Amino acid sequence: MSVLATDGYALVPYDAKVAKWAAAARQAAGPVLNDPDQISAWLRHQGTWFVGVDALPNDADGSVGGVALEVAGVDHAHWHAAQVSVVYPGYPQQDPTETQANHRFRVNRDAAHVDGLLPDPATGARRLKEPHGFILGLPLNKASGGASPLVVWRGSHLIMGAFFTEFFGDHPVETWADLDLSGPYKDARRRCFEQCARVELPAQPGEATLLHRHALHGVAPWADGATAPDEGRMIAYFRPQVPNWRDWL
Repeated sequence: MSVLATDGYALVPYDAKVAKWAAAARQAAGPVLNDPDQISAWLRHQGTWFVGVDALPNDADGSVGGVALEVAGVDHAHWHAAQVSVVYPGYPQQDPTETQANHRFRVNRDAAHVDGLLPDPATGARRLKEPHGFILGLPLNKASGGASPLVVWRGSHLIMGAFFTEFFGDHPVETWADLDLSGPYKDARRRCFEQCARVELPAQPGEATLLHRHALHGVAPWADGATAPDEGRMIAYFRPQVPNWRDWL
């Protein structure tokens, strides 16, 4: 998909096979969303976001309940358990452990980030821990456009990719996970805000969203009047990691 290279994201049109998979995944996600242990682990922001990392019980080939995962333009052999991201009306409320600055960033900048760069819980230092190959989003139920859609900054993958190449390029790959890129990363992110258009990407079951691994993206606040089923706005995300970290660049 050439648009992925230029824009950093691609919208995959409706496909009945993807819609069938989404229906099976929605059914499989039901027990997860009602599991007290899963709720305790993943419900955040005062009950307005179920994070659901690795929560979908899909098979290694991506299938759910015997329904195959087939997305046009996406060729991948071994799938991890997908994230089940569920957002509810009122998102985002402030977490008790969240600073005012972090909450403002979530509200005003959609908590924009590049996946795989994880903050150290003790120091806040941000390091590359999960070098993903791409991000594939698959809506599991119907919701209105304002129901906290995925947000991406068009072309941000080019700015971030250049930054990552400069930052990591001269370091041995085995040291990358130890490098703190917090300050330079924030500078690169700021350039994306200044130079790239913010695009909301609402989608429905049967459609898919494909993001470049370096794309700056986030989740919009729930808009006034937005609607979704009582179970919330549900999207499954796959983020397979690259085996060779240098290929991440």
